[in-house]
Amino acid sequence: MITLYDDEKLAILFSIIPEIEVRYILPNMNETQKEIIEKLPFENKKDLEVILIDKTLPKEYEFTIQKRYCWDGATIPRIFWRLIGAKTDPKFLIPSLIHDVLCENHKYVDNDRYFSTITFERLLYVSEVPDFSRWLIKHSVDNYQKLFWSNK
Repeated sequence: MITLYDDEKLAILFSIIPEIEVRYILPNMNETQKEIIEKLPFENKKDLEVILIDKTLPKEYEFTIQKRYCWDGATIPRIFWRLIGAKTDPKFLIPSLIHDVLCENHKYVDNDRYFSTITFERLLYVSEVPDFSRWLIKHSVDNYQKLFWSNK
């Protein structure tokens, strides 16, 4: 396993460095295919095993992100791109991959919304997202999830 992050509270390990591909719209695609790629332009190219360790509990979470999983990158409204960065910025790809999977699969982290947010923030740190942008993203995501995270 590759350790992406490790401190006294959290460890993030991957089986491999994620391989991400940008999906492109091609002239021979139908409208449905084009809409799907426009909405979800990034694709995980290989199965990725992830281990997240919450050292404060202690608790370990293991899950696999399947090959061909697609997502939209960081969900940053265009109006904020100059302040934070574009949703397609390479710095956001790995953090947004993990965060989107956790948002779609709450059970992977026992429905722990805040742990998901902290994991995302630490992956932004590893990706060298500037402090202010990281702080703003973390608090925006956390407040959004307070409203929309369901424990179902």
